[in-house]
Amino acid sequence: MNSASVTEVTLRGLGVCCALGNVVLHGLLVPDHLEEKFYIGVLFAVGSVVMLVVAAALVALKRPMAAWLTGAVVSLGMIVGFLLSRTVGLPYGYYEPGWEPPYGPLSLIVEGLFVLAFLAWLGERPAPRAAPRPSKTPDRVRTAPGSGERTR
Repeated sequence: MNSASVTEVTLRGLGVCCALGNVVLHGLLVPDHLEEKFYIGVLFAVGSVVMLVVAAALVALKRPMAAWLTGAVVSLGMIVGFLLSRTVGLPYGYYEPGWEPPYGPLSLIVEGLFVLAFLAWLGERPAPRAAPRPSKTPDRVRTAPGSGERTR
């Protein structure tokens, strides 16, 4: 990131912080959810590992589109899963009646901020450069070497 703009660095930093916050929050919940509903605990663990890789990739990669996209998809999936688990419930009877403070609201904040940072990063990227168009100047007249005659 030698020539990265301040905005690029700031958005990546925000993305890394949100991804790591997600890892910590869901990592704390894994043991309880493995006991309560095993598949939810596994999803939390897998999501945490993926977000840890996303955080590392945002720091290391020169072109982090895959990291941003992966993190945004995982974050949106977690938001949807959270909302479904509090409304209609998830498969195998998993239903949470409340927001689970402080973990629920904090998770929604870091996941939502990650998605917003990704969208801001997308809007901040320079537009791809178009290939140069051939000029519309009239053909130049050339003279053949040594002949004195003009050619087109």
